[in-house]
Amino acid sequence: MTKPQLTPLAQSLPASVPFVGPEAQERQRGLPFVARLGANESAFGPSPKAIAAMQQAASEAWMYGDPESHDLRAALATHHGIDPKAIMVGEGIDGLLGLLVRLYIGQGDAVVTSAGAYPTFNYHVAGFGGILHAVPFKGDHEDPDALIAEATETQAKLIYIANPDNPMGSWHTGDVMQDMIDRLPEGCLLILDEAYLDLAPAGTAPALDTTAENVIRMRTFSKAHGLAGARVGYAIGAPEVINGFNKVRNHFGMSRIGQAGALAAIQDAAWLVHVQDAVRAARDQIAEIAARNGLTALPSATNFVTIDCGQDGAFARAVLGALVDQGIFVRMPFVAPQDRCIRVSCGTPEQLDAFAAALPLALAKAQDSKHEKLG
Repeated sequence: MTKPQLTPLAQSLPASVPFVGPEAQERQRGLPFVARLGANESAFGPSPKAIAAMQQAASEAWMYGDPESHDLRAALATHHGIDPKAIMVGEGIDGLLGLLVRLYIGQGDAVVTSAGAYPTFNYHVAGFGGILHAVPFKGDHEDPDALIAEATETQAKLIYIANPDNPMGSWHTGDVMQDMIDRLPEGCLLILDEAYLDLAPAGTAPALDTTAENVIRMRTFSKAHGLAGARVGYAIGAPEVINGFNKVRNHFGMSRIGQAGALAAIQDAAWLVHVQDAVRAARDQIAEIAARNGLTALPSATNFVTIDCGQDGAFARAVLGALVDQGIFVRMPFVAPQDRCIRVSCGTPEQLDAFAAALPLALAKAQDSKHEKLG
């Protein structure tokens, strides 16, 4: 028996994923995690109104979801004060990123991002044969000037930047981002990932301008709205740009349950305020835990805090490994010098108490391991 060969491009790609999920790690450990603080999910959960809406929709799960996501798009349009034609709903930002890369990137096309930025975007670029050009962070922030310069030099079709940023939690003001948009080279589209915007200070986002065809904004229900498992994200852009998604998207990709939950969530402003308050308290608690152990918590505009472990990437990886051994799921940046840090999602007080108990032991174990290697 024979089968067709993979395309040369597919054959060249590793069989890997951008992230190893906590479930896979639990299966490997043979134990559940005590505190799930690595995936930047909302430990504070979805709005009770969203839960009720999803429970109702579960009885209707024999029907496909609305392929136009009409009601959700209408509610989002009202929320943002824009035309529904300027919004596309998709299976999380990750799904929308994959569609966007498919629309614009072919074999050998240049794309620019930051070294160590959100890796799923890179995964999509590789999958469609694009050539990724990465510039370094500047002071633990993504560098708009360097991104613009690299895109100009390489004639890139796409630039990706997250504001606020993952994995560092840093952010630029809306004025800085608008200046970046104004300086984009001709023929280049800026992908502005604003997944954490609901948790950022006022003034972080530039004004929405759905007439600009050189920028597309990405938003999600996975973070502040607590619906990561429902996979609901959306893009905002010029209607002509947004309409491009209709050429390639999975028209029945959005579940009826996810649509119902997101619709209820966007209408529950009080729950969003509750989560924002809980995230601020958790960020303060994580910073206090870090300081208690002689470490520095970096300023954060997200639902996680990046902690500088004060040494190199090898030491931070040892700390992370020792935390995982104690049942504390966290992650870390993967490119130097940001890999000197670990990244801790905002959790409940009980989850953070478990992290607080495990961190001193993890630091001691990492320090002992370092001394053994040196001695």
